[in-house]
Amino acid sequence: MADEAICIGPAPTSKSYLNMDAILDAVKQTGAQAVHPGYGFLSENTNFAAKLHENGVTFIGPNSEAIHAMGDKIESKRIATKAKVNMIPGHDGVVESVDECVKLANEIGYPVMIKASAGGGGKGMRIAYNDKEARYAYRFCKDEAASSFGDDRLLIEKFIEEPRHIEMQVLCDKHGNALWLNERECSIQRRNQKVIEEAPSTFVDPDMRRAMGEQATSLARAVGYDSAGTVEFLVDNKKNFYFLEMNTRLQVEHPITECITGIDLVHQMLRSAKGHPLVHKQHDIGIDGWSLECRVYAEDPYKSFGLPSVGRLFTYIEPSHIPNVRCDSGIREGSEISVYYDALICKLVSYGATRQEALDTMAKALDHYAIRGVTHNIPLLRDIMTEDRFVRGDITTSYLQEVYPDGFKGKKLTSKQQNHLIAVACAVHVKEALRQRSFTNQTRFPVSNNVPSQWKLAIRIADDIHHACVTCSQGAFCVTIGEETFDVADNFTLGFNVIEAQINGDIETMMLLTKIPIKEARGVVKLRYLGTVFSLHVMPQEYSDMYQYMITKQEADLSSMVMAPMPGLVKSVAVEVGQNVSEGQEMCVLEAMKMQNSLPAARDGKVKAVNFKAGDTVDEEAVIVELE
Repeated sequence: MADEAICIGPAPTSKSYLNMDAILDAVKQTGAQAVHPGYGFLSENTNFAAKLHENGVTFIGPNSEAIHAMGDKIESKRIATKAKVNMIPGHDGVVESVDECVKLANEIGYPVMIKASAGGGGKGMRIAYNDKEARYAYRFCKDEAASSFGDDRLLIEKFIEEPRHIEMQVLCDKHGNALWLNERECSIQRRNQKVIEEAPSTFVDPDMRRAMGEQATSLARAVGYDSAGTVEFLVDNKKNFYFLEMNTRLQVEHPITECITGIDLVHQMLRSAKGHPLVHKQHDIGIDGWSLECRVYAEDPYKSFGLPSVGRLFTYIEPSHIPNVRCDSGIREGSEISVYYDALICKLVSYGATRQEALDTMAKALDHYAIRGVTHNIPLLRDIMTEDRFVRGDITTSYLQEVYPDGFKGKKLTSKQQNHLIAVACAVHVKEALRQRSFTNQTRFPVSNNVPSQWKLAIRIADDIHHACVTCSQGAFCVTIGEETFDVADNFTLGFNVIEAQINGDIETMMLLTKIPIKEARGVVKLRYLGTVFSLHVMPQEYSDMYQYMITKQEADLSSMVMAPMPGLVKSVAVEVGQNVSEGQEMCVLEAMKMQNSLPAARDGKVKAVNFKAGDTVDEEAVIVELE
């Protein structure tokens, strides 16, 4: 959508988006008067803001002094204390060594949070429950902080268990005015990174909202803040709230605040940067409706709630046609998701007069969102939208671990839902069979297509086999499963991405992922239903009778291999060929999307082969180390 685009370097961020000289050169080439830094990279870098100022270019964000004061978590805690903002117990200073980290953790009392002083976005952040975990966390936080922010200083504080993560949006100008624009609930997280946000919070009452807003604006005034910013709080179950950090930039989740206040935050940032005073007063700020944001990531939700996926988007259709839905993305069909950047595909936002209305709209939007080419987290997002605890608003930052203690396994269907899924799969199968029998444009001589009066089918879902009989009537498929009959309207073609299936009067939204089902392996019909992809083997009954004679494929012994759980960069290899290792011992460290992951040995053994070295890029499931 831009009028001009300037290449600022190759894909690695250190050579492009973190390269100040390259960005300043682009500013000079275009004659730009101002720079909006976006959400990450240099958006909270004081040196970048100062360099722009030296070149007579406006930084669309807060002044460099405010960025410095709030960007350094250690300094920000000191300022917040003076501004009478509620604080979490912790150490007021830099943690100088791993031994000091362990000592301070014992003084504060486990569990503790160890995190980067200059950090954000969940990077350089770990929770420790004992001395061993504290040493581990210190090491990885230090490495991630240096890699992501160029600053490896760490701090340590008490970890509030079962907390909510609630943040307050502030808006300030250069004339001393400061407003709070209500809260955002950001408790649904994985690896300390937000997945779903909503505004307002179900937990915050008017008195609490006012107290949080007043403390947030008090802190903003204390540092001379003059743009849009966010003050983050941890909130316990008694509604006590504690200062976490201040993000001196526009937040990824800012659209939900715009939805409930009607205020365009980017517009206000432009006005403040130009020097205009705020046009609103605190009494103008209300709450109109409810808004949700789902972060649609190129991640596999079945692996630790979301390990990154890479690839090219060969199908990409946003649900922007649905009323009260907003899609903020930087990609299109054909775009590539690479290992170099965050895995975020889109910020999917819904709005409604009530929370339930916003939830229903979001569920509909997720059902209509077509993404193929990369693994994505829509199955998890869609399941959360109707999960009982989330619908009640009973959430904490441990929500995912508590609701899915064994990890996310996909949607668990009711008997009715499963029958609806089977009925549609049977209709798809028969529809393709009829298409194969037709002779389009055949006029030279009559051809009989010998259409059967009925199809007796067997449908295999995982290890279960179901039997169905299908007949065709005018404009519908009559599918009998057991003693129940389901009329599926013939209102779709096999070229549709989304099927609005009408089943006995009910409407079910499903996504057809196999365009030519019979040509797929063994007649597989893939349907995405309620977010989860289901593979149904639909075959004639006589084929199913022979299935018992198929040889079962033996599963490989993966305990002898250390495999990459995601595409990434090998940061280090801790073993060599011939070395004896024990179960749980670190074999290598893999970095993906700026997050570091230690890969351990699954059993005791001797190293047979090391297939990659530090600095190598690996694909998902690449075997990095092999044991004898």
